[in-house]
Amino acid sequence: MPASTCPSTGAVTGLRETLEFFSDPGFASKRFAAHGDVFETRLLAQRIVFIQGERAISDLLKQGADLEGWWPDSVRQLLGSRSLANRSGPAHKARRRVVGQLFSSGALSRYTPSIQALIEELITELQQSDGPQSLAAKMRRFAFAVIATTVLGLDAADRDALFADFEIWTQALFSIPLAVPGTPFARAMAARKRLLDRLKRVLQNSDSSQGGLDLLSGGLDEVDMPLDDDDLVEQLLLLLFAGYETTASSLSCLFRALLLNPEVERWLLPELLTSPWPFQTSHRSPRLDATVLEVMRLTPPVGGFLRRNLQPIRLADVEVPRDRVIQVVLGSSGAQHDGDISAFRPQRHLDGSFTQTLLPFGGGERVCLGKALAELEIRLMTVGLLQNLRLTLMPDQDLSLKQIPSPTPRDGLLVQVVSRR
Repeated sequence: MPASTCPSTGAVTGLRETLEFFSDPGFASKRFAAHGDVFETRLLAQRIVFIQGERAISDLLKQGADLEGWWPDSVRQLLGSRSLANRSGPAHKARRRVVGQLFSSGALSRYTPSIQALIEELITELQQSDGPQSLAAKMRRFAFAVIATTVLGLDAADRDALFADFEIWTQALFSIPLAVPGTPFARAMAARKRLLDRLKRVLQNSDSSQGGLDLLSGGLDEVDMPLDDDDLVEQLLLLLFAGYETTASSLSCLFRALLLNPEVERWLLPELLTSPWPFQTSHRSPRLDATVLEVMRLTPPVGGFLRRNLQPIRLADVEVPRDRVIQVVLGSSGAQHDGDISAFRPQRHLDGSFTQTLLPFGGGERVCLGKALAELEIRLMTVGLLQNLRLTLMPDQDLSLKQIPSPTPRDGLLVQVVSRR
């Protein structure tokens, strides 16, 4: 998911997946570092430098003005020329500050009761359902409902109409940008126009008593930059993705991990069952925090991010010439850790055995805007759902993860639901 929020980085879910996605049969690769932390390749006529590992990424994040955001043509066109994802320098910072008002700590406190109400609605829906349920699909609808209803103040009908077009738009972000009728990209561009028209109506008819759109005016006053409605609705489109895709992916991956590792769920449950509901974010939940961190370590919702360097830079003692696209591959590296690094073991975050810095939502000044909202929703959903429901995996389903636009179980994470109380 674009590195300014989340969409540009969703395609970068690991080195192998990235190479497969962008690969050209004639590419030639030049390895820069002995340990493979930095190397260059030419993909689709573009020189790209891949980096991974804590040192190389840390060096990159220190470069400041020597970097700008970069994303594939499909992402640039579908987000729009006004989007802060396609801006650099002061124009990017100003728009980010405006949109960031919707994810501030004060805004999250305002949203929390509504988020908990949506979780309770989902619990009731699952309790009353018959047969297997696709938990991944439920998490996607929930995450979208939070950003559309709680933040934008939409009613259910407008939310559902927006969701249908949004899914069309999302699925083509990393596609071949050919606007030939009938192609995913052409359908996505048509959906984009409908989305922007609907968002403009929302902006013009917004009710300050609903959602958080009134917070935008404070941001506009703060940066002293007039933005017309066309500019603002492109920021809102990016906001929808920033507050939705990472959350939906993280929730699906968290419940997938718990269902595949029932011993971890048994370790976590006593803490969840004694947590207050409505949940207080100040309530200390070390096992829940460790579990969320472990999910983020193994399946970060933002698998990487893209930059272009405007000047020659040095990363992990490797000189990178100017004007290279730099693709950062996130995720835990186990070279210096014990042999269980590939296992799902949240306890490693409590016993001091894991010291690596994690960047599950990207890093630097373009870190995912939806980070704080995603973390809030994940904690609220885990407590609310597992206090009330027992989930059992259905047999004979594909539990592997498709990676674009972000990790999600291929068969939708089918579960049988039983009330716990």
